[in-house]
Amino acid sequence: MTEKKRTTIVLFSGDYDKAMAAYIIANGAAAYDHEVTIFHTFWGLNALRKEEEIEVEKGFIEKMFAKMMPKGADKMGLSKMHFAGFGPKMIKNVMKKHNALTLPQLIEMAQEQDVKLVACTMTMDLLGLKEEELLDNIEYAGVAAYLADAEDGNVNLFI
Repeated sequence: MTEKKRTTIVLFSGDYDKAMAAYIIANGAAAYDHEVTIFHTFWGLNALRKEEEIEVEKGFIEKMFAKMMPKGADKMGLSKMHFAGFGPKMIKNVMKKHNALTLPQLIEMAQEQDVKLVACTMTMDLLGLKEEELLDNIEYAGVAAYLADAEDGNVNLFI
């Protein structure tokens, strides 16, 4: 019996298009029967944020981070051609025209395929993010847990 292949992805970027690429690769790897982990850190954590306002106690700096960061995958900006918010609208229209899945749909598909979605706890502490503000059914861990997954990885990506 052959050992299952592993794919690990560090999602550092908070850009919609880069997060989309990470999730397309993750879903593809899962479809090829890989064990897949996406470790969300720094701005990549925004892909896991819930869109609705969640009341949690925060300090002043944490409140500022919360206001400046997009709430949810669908609110993330593009890495290029942002054009004061018009770029994301244009790309989403093109995606709809071509029946491409949106980032929130790709995240949902990843969860359905048992892709392990991990939120970096150290970054959550730094940015003042609380578990209640992130999607349900995800895991919380530090870099050591990611490294344990990546150590046996056949594919390791940093996006």
